[in-house]
Amino acid sequence: MCFVLYYTIEKQYIACKRATIDYLNKSERKVLEKLEIAIIASDMKKELMTQFCIAYCGILSKHSLCATSITAKYISDATGLKIERLLTGEQGGEEQIATRVAYNEIDVLLYFRDTRGTSGYDGAGAELLLACDRANIPVATNIATAEVLITALERGDLDWRNFINPTSEYNRKKRS
Repeated sequence: MCFVLYYTIEKQYIACKRATIDYLNKSERKVLEKLEIAIIASDMKKELMTQFCIAYCGILSKHSLCATSITAKYISDATGLKIERLLTGEQGGEEQIATRVAYNEIDVLLYFRDTRGTSGYDGAGAELLLACDRANIPVATNIATAEVLITALERGDLDWRNFINPTSEYNRKKRS
């Protein structure tokens, strides 16, 4: 009885191992297209966000970027990156990004917030973070997390977003 059970488990293990090896061989290929990255920086963090984008310009240039207006201008002037400019945060730029998040059109959010005690996390910022939580969208609210996300993006760790985002090239080809 024990031998039969062991044999069955061993057989399942080998089948699982083969499936994993097949998956890894397929996933070694660079699967993906551009991901949609949204960028927001409060006034106190615009310079830090700009420096971050300068440091990771090579990776960011491979993807589609959108940002609130003033943040987009800072980054674009410093790096030359092509960035879709949305409204300023005060005029509804965060709400525009939140809408895109709700429709799963954003794949990564870089959101450097003001960390002073006077700025609360209520309003549009809190709603945006909640929408990202609901849609399983990776969010970086500080430079350390942003570096982790960007390097994961470069390695291909976020490629699964292409299967979820309805506007990705993968899903557009699938509909055709």
